[in-house]
Amino acid sequence: IRGHSGVQGGAEMGAYATAFPGGVAITPQEADRLEALWDFRPPDRPGMDTVAMIEAAARGRLDLFYTIGGNFLETRPQPQRVEEALARVPVRVHQDIVLTRQMLVDSADVVYVLPARTRYEHRGGITETTTERRVIFSPHVPGHEVPQAKEEWWPVVELAKMTRPEAAAAIDFADGFAIRRDIAATIPAYRGIEKLARQGDQFQWGGPHLAPGGVFPLPGGRARFVRVAPPAIERPEGAFFLATRRGKQFNSMVQKEVDALTGAARDHVFIAPDDAQRLGLVADQPIVLRSAHGEMHGRVFLAEVAPGSVQAHWPEANVLIGDASVDPSARVPDYNAWVTIHPVRAQLPAPREDRVAEESAA
Repeated sequence: IRGHSGVQGGAEMGAYATAFPGGVAITPQEADRLEALWDFRPPDRPGMDTVAMIEAAARGRLDLFYTIGGNFLETRPQPQRVEEALARVPVRVHQDIVLTRQMLVDSADVVYVLPARTRYEHRGGITETTTERRVIFSPHVPGHEVPQAKEEWWPVVELAKMTRPEAAAAIDFADGFAIRRDIAATIPAYRGIEKLARQGDQFQWGGPHLAPGGVFPLPGGRARFVRVAPPAIERPEGAFFLATRRGKQFNSMVQKEVDALTGAARDHVFIAPDDAQRLGLVADQPIVLRSAHGEMHGRVFLAEVAPGSVQAHWPEANVLIGDASVDPSARVPDYNAWVTIHPVRAQLPAPREDRVAEESAA
């Protein structure tokens, strides 16, 4: 589940491959607790994260791929390989509030598109979790009803009921209020969410301060600092370290052509003035960035970045990023790469007689 306002809260609710609701580790013991609460047993082993799912799709090991929000063609490295992987899945289901390019990729059999309601169209309202742990109620705004669009939780619940008819009564919810009551019963830190009903209602899970009085939820009650040593990096000859950056955009869904804060367009490549001078490059000069994984056409943008490094906008630079290097804990790809810079020389116009011949042939 990616690309929507509920990403933070969705992960905390257990819409995550490596944790149960509340960020609890996936263990048989915790599965026992949830089974006693829900009247059905969830899987007691970690599932596949996004990286693993795309890899499984590429190998033809997925029969069904159900995605809610997001657009893998613009968020994952190596978009061409991602497109090939999506095309191998026999049945794909895309649930979203907007059309995206990944929906248009042909599948091995069939693609379903399920229109969802926006956060303001959810009858009964919804909640969102901010980065400061604040759970805020977002009420239903009447007056814009799309007949076929459903609340985002509704298709998932219906699919679960059809998949597990023997447990249908345990996973049936009448509305968002019923879901919030279940959240409060399942996740102790979220108790209070069941009371949110009007605009302005909110609370902070865990209280106003985490670890009040300096007592942390760890053995001995003390926090732990871990010392890490940055890895030694060997720069390839003539290469620059590419970092991806955001421009004027909202998640992966909306990107402005020009960032009002920097003045950079989507195809601009940020480079230190000294590096540009050394390479004989000037502002707005067309260039090509090449990595071991692909190439990107862009333009020079002089900026205060570290010498020896360049920055390009995400997701445009994803063609330069490899998909093999993944953080072992967060399971996030390394959105950096070594690149070389190649100026694009302006092509002189063809001699007049050649142009006349071309125009005559046309």
